[in-house]
Amino acid sequence: MAEQPATRIDAHFIAAGKYHDIDYPRLEILKLLAEHPHIRTTVACDYSGLERLEACRFLITYTCDLMPTEEQAAQLKAWLDKGGKWMALHGTNSILVFTAEGLVDAPETRPDVMEMLGTQFKAHPPIGKFPVEVVNKDHELTRGIADFEVVDELYLSRTTAPIDTLMQTTFEGEATGFVDAQWDKTTVPIVYTRDIGAGRIVYNALGHCRGHYDLPGMADFYPHKEMCAWNYDVYYDLLRRTIAWAQRDETRDGD
Repeated sequence: MAEQPATRIDAHFIAAGKYHDIDYPRLEILKLLAEHPHIRTTVACDYSGLERLEACRFLITYTCDLMPTEEQAAQLKAWLDKGGKWMALHGTNSILVFTAEGLVDAPETRPDVMEMLGTQFKAHPPIGKFPVEVVNKDHELTRGIADFEVVDELYLSRTTAPIDTLMQTTFEGEATGFVDAQWDKTTVPIVYTRDIGAGRIVYNALGHCRGHYDLPGMADFYPHKEMCAWNYDVYYDLLRRTIAWAQRDETRDGD
């Protein structure tokens, strides 16, 4: 008997924000989703229209300094409570404000969103190489992946709610240009999960991306493109695994 086609799965993808080449990850994520012809995806540039989630099994976000309104955050929370899956990437947990002194602050003005996500971005050091340790080697998202090194923008965050860390690194030093600039040795989650009601978030903090034209008003032409984790096969492996996880209708995977 011929294999039956997979059942259609709907997804929603929010790709928008500041200081990043949003177009590149938007295209790359859509290409990965297109490896599954039964996934039908809508793409948005903000958190409006979240009624769409009622038809969707999962949500993907690649954003920077883009927050839902309080009403939209409540919609997200209600959808997660019912079993929605959220694949949150890189800067989804960021709020950025420039001070009069030219430093970057990350004000804690949206505890509703950050409690839901489990972390809030506070600062990052200059882009550089750092090790990533796989601390849960038995999870479906990490099984068979060895510790690795990556050149990326290391997002230093504060933990705002219980999370299950799958990959992490450590950092000690200076995050130049940020209000929270000096960091004692700290453990930094890189990939983690967080359960919300019957739903779950997978957060992957890797994947910074900046092109020549992504700092309007600051630099008309940014000379050195930054591709970071997008240069690494292991990052695409993690994205593919997360998309596979997100498609399943089980709200608890036992991991």
